[in-house]
Amino acid sequence: QVQLVESGGGLVQVGGSLALSCAASGRTFSSYAMGWFRQAPGKAREFVASINFSGSRTYYADSVKGRFTISRDNAKNTVYLRMNNLKPEDTAVYYCAADHTFFVSDYDAYDFRGQGTQVTVSS
Repeated sequence: QVQLVESGGGLVQVGGSLALSCAASGRTFSSYAMGWFRQAPGKAREFVASINFSGSRTYYADSVKGRFTISRDNAKNTVYLRMNNLKPEDTAVYYCAADHTFFVSDYDAYDFRGQGTQVTVSS
């Protein structure tokens, strides 16, 4: 069992930056690929980014490519999402998820999912 706790969300102005963290419990963090998803009000949850077990491979949604960076620190059981040049359309609840398969873009397919952290981008 893996528990995931997101943090780092908040209110930021357009063009600003935020860094999200997702801390995982357990001793097998490095055996899980990690993903970030988001859900805006009234919209379906969407894939944002994923990272493989070692951190050597990453994948991004086109909407965030070049602005967001996913990374992980297996020694700290933590995955990060650095978000730069934020736009109002990035406003959403952001969730992290863990799975034994890399690049699972279906949120419901992930083995474990966090509770989310709110990101609000104001104009």
